[in-house]
Amino acid sequence: MDPGASSTDKLFKSLERFRQTWVKQGWSWDYRLECVASSFHVDSTAEAERSVSETFLEMYDYRTMSRAPDYIQEIAESSGGVRADQRIYTTRTGARLNPYAMWWPWGDEITISLRVGLAGYTSDQDFTRLQLEFNAIS
Repeated sequence: MDPGASSTDKLFKSLERFRQTWVKQGWSWDYRLECVASSFHVDSTAEAERSVSETFLEMYDYRTMSRAPDYIQEIAESSGGVRADQRIYTTRTGARLNPYAMWWPWGDEITISLRVGLAGYTSDQDFTRLQLEFNAIS
């Protein structure tokens, strides 16, 4: 990566590497939460967790949510709270955008969804770039 690249370009390069290591290729756009989404079978959990933890360095669950950055607490609240089997991952960038990933089991013990989004000072251009990066254009 170009050392003179902007923090936003560096963030999207990191998300590109994540997408390339992700267990599934298909991503869709979640209009309600303005993020990309991918669902996978629980048999892929270990591989999925490895991929997530390489990009998103911090993890918060219902027990640790009170110690999460404000933007993670806001995401948790706006998505209906975090149940015992759910997690929200992030990497604090110190820049205007912070990526996050929401680990959401469906409750059927078969399927898990991962949603990847952007928190911070976001714009429509940032969301469009996220859609394009994950090929989640509807």
